[in-house]
Amino acid sequence: MYRLTHDEIRAAYQQGEEAIIQLIDYLSWELQTMQDQLQSLQDQLNKNSKNSSKPPSSDGFKKTPRTKSQRKPSNKKNGGQDGHVGHTLEPVEEPDHIEVHVVDRCTVCGATLEDVEADDYRKRQVFDIPPVKIEVTEHQAEIKTCPHCNARNMALFPPDVTASVQYGNRVRAMAVYQTNYQFVPLERVGDFFEDIFGHRPTEAFILQANAICAENVKPANDAIKELLINAHVVNFDETGLRVEDKLNWLHVASTRELTYYTVHPKRGKEAMDAMGILAEFDGVAMHDHWMPYFNYTDVTHALCNSHHLRDLTFVHEQYEQDWAEELSQCLLDIKKEVDQARPYKDELDSDKIEEFEVRFDKIIEGGLELNPPPQKEPGKRGRVKQSPPKNLLDRLKGHKREVLEFMYDFDVPFDNNQAERDVRMMKLRQKISGTFRTAIGADVFCSIRGYISTVRKNGCHVLDAIQDALGGDPYIPSGCVGE
Repeated sequence: MYRLTHDEIRAAYQQGEEAIIQLIDYLSWELQTMQDQLQSLQDQLNKNSKNSSKPPSSDGFKKTPRTKSQRKPSNKKNGGQDGHVGHTLEPVEEPDHIEVHVVDRCTVCGATLEDVEADDYRKRQVFDIPPVKIEVTEHQAEIKTCPHCNARNMALFPPDVTASVQYGNRVRAMAVYQTNYQFVPLERVGDFFEDIFGHRPTEAFILQANAICAENVKPANDAIKELLINAHVVNFDETGLRVEDKLNWLHVASTRELTYYTVHPKRGKEAMDAMGILAEFDGVAMHDHWMPYFNYTDVTHALCNSHHLRDLTFVHEQYEQDWAEELSQCLLDIKKEVDQARPYKDELDSDKIEEFEVRFDKIIEGGLELNPPPQKEPGKRGRVKQSPPKNLLDRLKGHKREVLEFMYDFDVPFDNNQAERDVRMMKLRQKISGTFRTAIGADVFCSIRGYISTVRKNGCHVLDAIQDALGGDPYIPSGCVGE
């Protein structure tokens, strides 16, 4: 900001009233600009994972003050709840081994008890892992000479036995499991095998096992994709992923039973079209208001209210506007009403819906009164930058139906947490094992990881499902229709 000298101020004063008005008007605009810049910087500093879409990892080591939580106390006791599925270790009737600990002498008088039969036994069972080693199976194909024509005949080896010395599918499955489910880097997978089994597969073997698995799970991923296209509600999300040292985008489409991943250099509609789901989908798409989703007009859109609650928390904390807290409570009250009604009915009563709609509209209008459109600076072109509260109000008002879709359709979730959980696993992989050096490697990982996620969601054993896929018989979901 330019600082006026005393001579310049006196000169304006001597020029009369109009010059003073112009000077004060100019200084007012300069002051407002600086205030806007200061507010923007304060907004950036005060954003964290609890009041914005920033990830928790961006909060740093300083713990943010917990002034408010979106969660409400359940008044339940600590620990496992009544009726939950427990995992308590229970004794077995037929143990694999029995060790008898004998009593040699009486602890009172010292008499020998070696020839005395035991009256009873007190039992304790120890569950442990036996020494593990890789078994070697030698396949011998018979060679016989025909006594009639002297032709030499050799038996066929199994289709998966192709080399004189090789690892079997169980070893391959363990390598795929470690890299794609537990996110262990290649070198540490080798360390694991060497420490546990005494053998160290090469990195080339591990990569080859992943490539074979990715190829064999294609029928499963095709089935997952088809089921998602025909589902009623599907959750969508995307996040950045480093591939070949460049920013790419991981896209996910998922339900409680299904997961499908793709990687693309772009984040918007081009990538969504390449994924091949939204272009053919006519159900309800739950997402976080990323504008390219709205290009799909045959889709009913629903917006993530967890994002809205965080944005409203930020507005209330940073701008001290009470309407934001009131709207948060309104959304949570609707959610509570829907959760209570869901076991007994398919929709809320029309009177209740109207009551919530009126309450929603009233709060929005009150917020708009506090945040009028900004005035345009004379001589400046283009749209005037709005404040975060005004932007949020416009978004909530303009997409009221999408915000409240969970109230009209009980199959629609309140938030997009399903897709965000599925995305979070991929971010965790990148933190542990680093970036992808090739696009092929990223595609292989997405194929296998989507398969593993679907297997887990359907209550199947992951390692067995990977081994089945390597054997040419992958788990293929059927009949799942998502939310």
